[in-house]
Amino acid sequence: MKNNVLMLLEKCASAYPDRIALKDERNKVTYLEYQNNAQKIGSFLAKKYEGVYNRPVAVIIDRNITSIYTFLGVVYSGNMYVPLDASMPAGRIHLMLDALKPVAIINASDADTLSFETGEAEIIRAQDILEGGEIDSALLEKIRKNSIDTDPLYSIFTSGSTGIPKGVSISHRSVIDLTEAFHDAFAFEDGTMFGNQAPFDFDVSVKDIYNALYCAGTVTVIPKRLFTSPAKLIEYLYDERIGTLIWAVSALRIVADFHTFDSMEVLPDLKKVFFSGEVMPVKSLNYWREFFPETQFVNLYGPTEITCNCSYYLVDKTFAPDERIPAGKPFLNTRMFLIDEKNEIITAQNITGEICVTGSCLALGYWNNPEKTGESFVPVPGLSEYPSLMYKTGDLGYYDEEMNYVFVSRKDYQIKHMGHRIELGEIEVSLNAIDYIGAAVCIYDETKEKIVCFYQAGSDCKKEIVKELSQKLPKYMWPNIYERRDVLPLNKNGKIDRVKLKKEWCENNG
Repeated sequence: MKNNVLMLLEKCASAYPDRIALKDERNKVTYLEYQNNAQKIGSFLAKKYEGVYNRPVAVIIDRNITSIYTFLGVVYSGNMYVPLDASMPAGRIHLMLDALKPVAIINASDADTLSFETGEAEIIRAQDILEGGEIDSALLEKIRKNSIDTDPLYSIFTSGSTGIPKGVSISHRSVIDLTEAFHDAFAFEDGTMFGNQAPFDFDVSVKDIYNALYCAGTVTVIPKRLFTSPAKLIEYLYDERIGTLIWAVSALRIVADFHTFDSMEVLPDLKKVFFSGEVMPVKSLNYWREFFPETQFVNLYGPTEITCNCSYYLVDKTFAPDERIPAGKPFLNTRMFLIDEKNEIITAQNITGEICVTGSCLALGYWNNPEKTGESFVPVPGLSEYPSLMYKTGDLGYYDEEMNYVFVSRKDYQIKHMGHRIELGEIEVSLNAIDYIGAAVCIYDETKEKIVCFYQAGSDCKKEIVKELSQKLPKYMWPNIYERRDVLPLNKNGKIDRVKLKKEWCENNG
C-alpha cells in the first residue's frame, strides 16, 4: 500500500533515474537528482529540528524547480510544506506566518533576501542546504517508518471571508487518492509532459506535481511572462513537446481571445487539456476544440478543501455559447451531494442546492483554526450512527438530465434584487456567450441595489449588450450598470479578481 507520496518519487527514481523529472527556464533535474536533492533537504531539516514531526515549514516559492524539490524535502523530514509567494503584501504574509508558527522558512526563490518580517522562524536558503548537504538514509528511514497516510502533506492558504487567510491542510492519503483517481479516469501515458501554468501556492499545481510522479512524467515550469504573449506561449509548448495542460480557465481563454491558432501551427503532441477554477466560456472552449479535434478536454470541478477536484466532465460534444458545461460526476472514491436550505439531500433533477462532498479527499481542516473548520466540515445529513463529515463548498448546482452536476454560481453570488432571487452566475453565462465580449463578471452594489457588469471588449458596446440580453434574460436580471475594461484584472491564481473590482467600484461610487 502507498501511505506516503515519497513512494511515488522513489519508484520513479529507481525505474527511471536518468529521465528528466523537472524543468524550468534555466535548470532541469533527473529523477535521481530530484530524489537526492529532496533527501538532502529532508536530512538537513530532520537533524536541525530533531524530533519535530507534522509541523509546518514555510517555503518561499518562485517559478522554478527548486520550489518543487524543496516541497518534497520538507516531506522527507516528516513535516508539511506551506508554499508562500514573497510578492504578496507583507501584511498578508504576516497573517499567514502568525497562523502557521512555522518551524522554519526555506527560501527556494531566486531572491537572496526577503522583504517581510518572519518573526522567530529561521530563514534558510535551499541552495545553501544543497551545496553542503548530505543524505542521512538511516534518519530518513526512521522517519518514514513512523509515517501514516493521514499525516499532513501540505497546507495552502485561501482567502477567508473575514479577511484572514485560511490554511487548508491536506493529507498524504488525499493526494494519493487524487493521483489514483486521475490515472483511473484519464490514463496518463508513461512519461507524460506536463506544462505547468499554476503558481505553486495554488492547488492546481498539485495536479502537475503528483500526477507527473504517478506516471514518471516531466513537469515543465512555463515562464510567467509567456502568458501575456500567446504566440510565444504556443511556440514554447511546441518546442517543449507538451502533452498535457492542467490550466486555469483564464490561461486558455487568453489564447482563444487572441485567436492564436489562426496563424500558427497547432501543437502535435497535445493530448489532454484540463481546465478549472471558474466557468469556462463555451466560445473559448469551442475555439480550442476546433483546432484540436482529437485532444481530450476535461472540465474539472472542486475547491481546495477537497484536494483539488471532486468531479470531472469529459467534453464529448459541442455546446452552444449560452449553455453550461457540466461539472460532471464524482471521481472514484468520492461522494457528492446537493443539500437544500432545510439541510436535506436533493435527488431530483434541475433543483438547485449547495454542493457538498465527502470521502478521503477531504482536507484535514484549516490549520490552527478549529472554528472555521467546524463551520465548513459538518456531519452528513441523516447519518448519525457514526461520525461522517462532508465539506460545504458554498457552491450552488443542480443535476442535469444525465445526472451530471452543473455548477450555477457561488452561494455568495446569489442576490435578492427587485424582489427576485438572482444568480449572478446565470447573468454571466449569457454575457460570456456574446461574441465581442472577451470576458464578463457581475457584482452587486448592496448600497445602491444595482447589478454592475464589468466586461472586457475593444469598445463601448452597452447598447448591443442590452439588446443581446433582452433575447435571453428577463428584464429584472439585466445589469443596471455596464463598465468596459480593456482587460479584466486577474488575481494571482489566474481568476478574474471580483474582490478587486468590487472594492474599486465601491471606493469610486461610495
